[in-house]
Amino acid sequence: MGSRYGGLKQIDPVGPSGETVLDYAVFDALRAGFGRVVFVIRRDFEELFRTQIGARYAGKIAVDYVFQSLDALPPGLTSPAGREKPWGTGHAVWCARDAVKENFAVINADDFYGADSFNRLASFLKSTPAVAIVRGYDPMSGHKAPSPLPLFTSAPATEFAIVGFRLANTLSEHGAVSRGICATDAAGRLASISETHGITAAEVGAEPGKKFQGEMIVSMNCWGFTPAVFTGLDGQFREFLASRGGELKSEFYLPAAVSTMIARGETTVRVLRTDSAWFGITFRDDKPRVQAALAELVGAGLYPARLW
Repeated sequence: MGSRYGGLKQIDPVGPSGETVLDYAVFDALRAGFGRVVFVIRRDFEELFRTQIGARYAGKIAVDYVFQSLDALPPGLTSPAGREKPWGTGHAVWCARDAVKENFAVINADDFYGADSFNRLASFLKSTPAVAIVRGYDPMSGHKAPSPLPLFTSAPATEFAIVGFRLANTLSEHGAVSRGICATDAAGRLASISETHGITAAEVGAEPGKKFQGEMIVSMNCWGFTPAVFTGLDGQFREFLASRGGELKSEFYLPAAVSTMIARGETTVRVLRTDSAWFGITFRDDKPRVQAALAELVGAGLYPARLW
């Protein structure tokens, strides 16, 4: 919605040749090996988005569209009178369940994640089966477990991934931000995400007295999933609607949904740590900083002066 930005920041040009932040994400994903992009958008700016954004990728990567709306709900349910906005990031991914049947990544359209993030996600997703392989009785050989041959079942694989950023690399100079601070278990897997609001750059550092450590790992909504995530999201979304669906501003957040799946033993989540700098456009005053950062990356030869 871009309420703090004052406009549709997803289509605002910031690159040296008029590129959007989203253009850089698609460019990085394409060269990392992704083959399709699915945009989850509002139907009321479909034509604008298709002509100003989607048309740029024609012939370069397959493009599909999914619409997130108030009435995109499980059968038999309706939104409460007076509600104006859809149901949040978990709902946005749930809306894509019929369009995505393979392993996939999820990102925000207005965030710059860096090439390393997409390379790490691509490596994880390529090595993770979309369905679990179960070794058991093989009727052809008559052997009991462990069978010499894997048996494929319809049970979905339930290891996911998240790109973890250093908190110090994700701040804004122009106001407080909200960040999902990641806790990990002894194996380095994600244990939970705590949504923390009002973090300012002045509070972050390594020196004593700072409220937050710059080395803390945070989520910026940069995920790697198998289709198994849709089963978990569907069940939780129905639970959410039953308990909070009558509220006018409640949101079904993707990080909270994944944290619940972890707590219930439904999934494990590998943390893919990156030292990449995250650039985001939260406030209008963030734009010059993002423009300067992108110009520096172009000047260093990491991106062409014109992407498309």
